[in-house]
Amino acid sequence: MSQVGFLPVPVGAKDLLAYSLAAGEEAVSRLRHQAAGLAGARILHISSTPYGGGVAEHLGTHLPLLRDLGLEAEWQVLSVPDEFLSVTKAMHNGLQGMDVAWTDRMEQLYLDTLRQLAPTLVDSWDFVVVHDPQPAALLTYLQETGRFDEARWVWRCHIDLSAVNERVWEFLRPHVERYAATIWTMAEYVPATLSSQRRVAVFPPGIDPLAGKNIELDDAFARSLCRVYDVDPDRPVVCQVSRFDPWKDPVGVIRGFDPVGEALPEAQLVLIGSMAGDDPEGCRYWDMAREEQAGRHHVRLLADVDDFVVNAFQRVARVVVQKSRREGFGLTASEAMWKGRPVVASRVGGLRLQVRDGRDGFLVDGSEGAGELAPRLIELLDDPAAADAMGASGRDHVRERFLLTRELEDYLALLTDLGR
Repeated sequence: MSQVGFLPVPVGAKDLLAYSLAAGEEAVSRLRHQAAGLAGARILHISSTPYGGGVAEHLGTHLPLLRDLGLEAEWQVLSVPDEFLSVTKAMHNGLQGMDVAWTDRMEQLYLDTLRQLAPTLVDSWDFVVVHDPQPAALLTYLQETGRFDEARWVWRCHIDLSAVNERVWEFLRPHVERYAATIWTMAEYVPATLSSQRRVAVFPPGIDPLAGKNIELDDAFARSLCRVYDVDPDRPVVCQVSRFDPWKDPVGVIRGFDPVGEALPEAQLVLIGSMAGDDPEGCRYWDMAREEQAGRHHVRLLADVDDFVVNAFQRVARVVVQKSRREGFGLTASEAMWKGRPVVASRVGGLRLQVRDGRDGFLVDGSEGAGELAPRLIELLDDPAAADAMGASGRDHVRERFLLTRELEDYLALLTDLGR
């Protein structure tokens, strides 16, 4: 097996005070107070990739703010062979309910890789937060050697385990149960077989209102960016921002938009996706979407564009779509709502937390061949005033529940309890 190890991820600086306008001065004050008892604590976050997907975005914002709050926070990612990432992608799919071909060989490769990784983790920490299944068994091998016994270990699960593939979960469960605490987005994601002796925390993630994809943009500038990508901002735009993978259903979005194009020939569909470093399936689903796009001149596909381009398209869009088949949370829904856009989302997972049906947009059946998507899109495209009202409602909802300041409060409360 090729050499494995950990790579530190550099992050920029942020000033929590800058969030006072978006989140409110009271929220900033609460965070300062919450962090006071943890000043100087060393916290390490471990994930599988430094780019692509919500976890990387989440950590890229959290680490600078934790530092501004007086904690010594670091972020490291796995340096592992591609075969390991293929196995963990199958694990990810199985944990979300897919009937994957999970084998003894896959289990052994996963364990062997993390067994080799364990000795390469250095330094000392008060808290270690491990994200998702890829690095989950790391703690098992560290505990066997007695290293890092002084640290409180937390496993953060960002995916939906409500319909978990039992074989995959039973393989992973003994490793997860070694952690002092686990964090889940929704209570229904917690498998019933998880040991009741573990500390279980439930809170959703939040978005960064000052990130490049969420800051306020001048309307003329946003519209000009859309034109660069051959999209006419004077015509109705519908947009989905997601990875190209089976759970985000890019092909289903394209097919589901066909009735919209027939009813409103001026309408345009834009799918924007990213290629994550830990997702070997991304290129295949991009190719599938490109194949489906053929002949549909009203559909645009974009990959790995700048955050400001994502921001511009979500602002220009009349409606934002999130047609997931399974969704741990779906940060892009809250990001669109923050921009005052109504969202039509699948009635699955964390999307149900964000989009209040009939208030901030609509929830629809996200399964293959579902016919609810197009009528709701047409309804909102035909009634811009109603769409704007839903968008305004959604922005208020995100301000109250889904900004990163609230998530940081939840994190700090858990760490405080574990440290006592």
